[in-house]
Amino acid sequence: MTTYAEAGGHWRATIADAQAGDRQALEDLVAGWLPLVYNIVGRALNGHADVDDVVQETMLRAVDHLGSLRDPDSFRSWLVAIAMRQIRDRARRRTDRRLDEGPPPGEAADFAELTVLRLQLEGQRREVAEAVRWLDDEDRQLLSLWWLEVAGELTRRELAAAVGISRQHAAVRVQRVKERLEVSRGIVRALGGACPGLRELTARWSGRPDSVWRKRLARHIRGCGCCEDAREPVVPAERLLVGIALVPVPAGFAISLFLGGRTAAAAAGVSSAGWSAKVLAALTKPAVAVTAGATLAAGGAYVAVQTPGEPPARAAVVPTAASTLAAPPSPPASASASAPAGPASPSHSPPAPPPVTQTKARLYGSVVDAVDRAPDQDRPPGALPQRPAAGVTSSGGAHATLNHRGDAVTLSGQGYVLVRWQISPQYRSGSLVMPSWTGLRGKLFHVASGGGRRMDDPVGGADGTATGMGAPSTGYAVLPSGAQQMWQNEYFYLAGTVVLTVNERGADYGLNVFPTTWDAVHEDVTSGPAQGARRYGLVRDTGRDDAPVPQYVTREMPSDPATAPQRSAV
Repeated sequence: MTTYAEAGGHWRATIADAQAGDRQALEDLVAGWLPLVYNIVGRALNGHADVDDVVQETMLRAVDHLGSLRDPDSFRSWLVAIAMRQIRDRARRRTDRRLDEGPPPGEAADFAELTVLRLQLEGQRREVAEAVRWLDDEDRQLLSLWWLEVAGELTRRELAAAVGISRQHAAVRVQRVKERLEVSRGIVRALGGACPGLRELTARWSGRPDSVWRKRLARHIRGCGCCEDAREPVVPAERLLVGIALVPVPAGFAISLFLGGRTAAAAAGVSSAGWSAKVLAALTKPAVAVTAGATLAAGGAYVAVQTPGEPPARAAVVPTAASTLAAPPSPPASASASAPAGPASPSHSPPAPPPVTQTKARLYGSVVDAVDRAPDQDRPPGALPQRPAAGVTSSGGAHATLNHRGDAVTLSGQGYVLVRWQISPQYRSGSLVMPSWTGLRGKLFHVASGGGRRMDDPVGGADGTATGMGAPSTGYAVLPSGAQQMWQNEYFYLAGTVVLTVNERGADYGLNVFPTTWDAVHEDVTSGPAQGARRYGLVRDTGRDDAPVPQYVTREMPSDPATAPQRSAV
């Protein structure tokens, strides 16, 4: 699955064009971000009839104030904060009746059921979606953001900013919501069982979840041997939510301007930004609606279309403008050495000149890592060129450990760097969001891979636990489409400055970063399959500018490093 974060470069350009008055860019912006807003609001209000109004008001406010946004990189945080303000404002306005008043469970407007049906969730994933009904309004609002954080659509920094609290406070609140969600999962599981005591207890229950009945049912489950005995091993919610797509926007949903004089006021309000009537056309355009069988994310970066009556199709990843690598120019074909047909040339005629092949030097950064196949275990690598090395300094010292999302290290100097991978699917499996290299000044090459094995080698611990990319018992860490498989040790050559950031969301992983030497790299990749190692290493360096640069590298410094394009010519 390709997330919004992975298409950040595309959206920066679209936002800038929309601010400059480009109608098509504004249309793309509204259509592309509507699914994210719809999921946040829909889950926070659990599909209440007010969802459409809150979504529309959020998108209208975003368009009205787009000209005031100074940093396109902060657009997602800014938009999510607007959505959360509209949700809170809606709660304050609804003083005439209960805030949780809405359709009973099972009707189409129930967002939990929409999530189950449209994403075809089963088993414990379905259980998590249905458990959301049992949360209070405030918990459900935070869960709407945490759900997207786990799925890789938001960062913890953005979650905290949207709620208006610090990251530390956000961590505490998220933990409390997770605990209540687990209690609610237990209720959903027990209600599907055959406990006679639970049937007797719920005889007078209306069937509508609320906090009072949540406490009653949770108290019964804790003291009931029948309900406890029926429990199967429970997978943590964050592992179940990884890789779940956004719930598609309902068919026929469209942003519209209405409420009397709102149309004229909106047109006048945005004319100074260069949009005027373009805003109205963009927001009333039927193309904003998305069919019920399609998920639109990142302006076309992820599109899954399902024809009614057919089984769900696999997601197709469509490259965006920011993530597409232009193919390097092919060398011109050699001139043909064959003479044209005809009479034989006289013997004294001068020989034809040899064919001339012109070789164009590759520019730095025009060759980016691509998917490759692991070499045979007994196949030694090629020679490793030796580049000048005055030494690399690291802001994390001689041994930096990066274990959590947002952990980063700044590397400066001239020399070699080792990045050692530690993937932990036994803690959390799912989609792996790769680390990124940002703020590059100078040159950065991917020179070699070592450590005795690739991470997808089938390796298991002596106690049966999984290492590498995972196992059936724990689940797998899955790379993004088109990402190159990493080895245990990855080596890079730096001449300048760069920041390496862990973008962990989904699959659990960590990095150890060491400044190192050419001798150490050479020894690692040429030591051979000894002492339990699986294979030799692999040399990628050519010694020239056509050596590959790593994926996810950029000279920019985005506010969210995970938005670095997968392939970028630097």
